[in-house]
Amino acid sequence: MSRGESHHAGGGPLVILRGGGDLGTGVAARLHRAGFRVVVTEIEQPLAVRRLVALAEAVFAGQVDIEDMQGVRVEDPSGALQALAGGKIPVLVDPDAFSRQILQPEIIVDARMRKQESDLGMDAARLVIGLGPGFTAGQDCHAVIETNRGHNLGRVIWEGAAQDDTTIPEAVSGIDRGRVLRSPADGLLRSVVNLGTLLEKDAIIATVSGVELRAPFDGALRGLVHDGVRVTRDMKIGDLDPRGVPAFCAMISDKALAIGGGVLEAVLSDPSIRSKLGPPCG
Repeated sequence: MSRGESHHAGGGPLVILRGGGDLGTGVAARLHRAGFRVVVTEIEQPLAVRRLVALAEAVFAGQVDIEDMQGVRVEDPSGALQALAGGKIPVLVDPDAFSRQILQPEIIVDARMRKQESDLGMDAARLVIGLGPGFTAGQDCHAVIETNRGHNLGRVIWEGAAQDDTTIPEAVSGIDRGRVLRSPADGLLRSVVNLGTLLEKDAIIATVSGVELRAPFDGALRGLVHDGVRVTRDMKIGDLDPRGVPAFCAMISDKALAIGGGVLEAVLSDPSIRSKLGPPCG
C-alpha cells in the first residue's frame, strides 16, 4: 500500500479545489498528505503550463502521477467519491463547481489565479479560501493566501486582500520576464518537443498557426500548454528554465508548497475541521 493510500482510505474532511495548475497542485499535495480528501475541478481544456506537476493534466491524460499523488479524471461526483475511496485525487471537468451541491465540501479553495473575486461567495462552504490577488477576506471568502514571492509568501490573511499582481515573474538565474514563453499568434498550439527537454537557444519549441515559437536562451522546457489547445497572441503558454536541470520540471515548486502550507494552516485553524482528521498515521 502506498503512502497516499494509507493516508486516505478513511473519510477526512472533503475539499473542492478549483484549479489544478501547478500552484493548486501544491495545495492538493499539502492537504492530501495531511489526510484531507481533495477533489479538483477544472475547465474542459485546462491551460496549465507546468503540466508535469499539474493535476489538471488528468483531464487530457486520464491519469497523472505527481510525486506521491495520483490524479485521475472522473466524469461525475459519484466517480469522484470512488476515486477518493481508493486514495486517489479525482479531477472533474466542472468549471462552475456545481458538484459541490452533491459533494457538500467543508472547504473550497479557489486556486484558479484569475485575479478576480470569488464567484461563489462565503456561503459556498464552511471555509472558503482564495489564492492571491482578487479576493478579499471577510468579503468574498474567509481567508486569502499570499502568493507573491517575498517575506509574506504563504501567509494567511483573515482580513483584507493579498498584494497586487506585480506582473513580473520570479527571476531564475537572473532571468524574469524572459523565461515566460508567450504565444506568437492566435490559433492551435502544436508542440515540437517534450516537457523536460534540454534546449539550445533558437530551438523550435512549438508552432501556433504555423508561426514558430523558439527558445530565447539555453534551458530546460519546464512548461508548455497541452498540444492542440487554442491560444491567443501574447498569452503565456510556456516556461523555460535557464538552470537546465530536467528533474526540476517534475518537482512541485517551493512556491506551490509554501502556498499549500498556508492553506493547510488556514484549514487546521478551524477546530471542527481539525477534529475530523482523526489520529495521525504512523
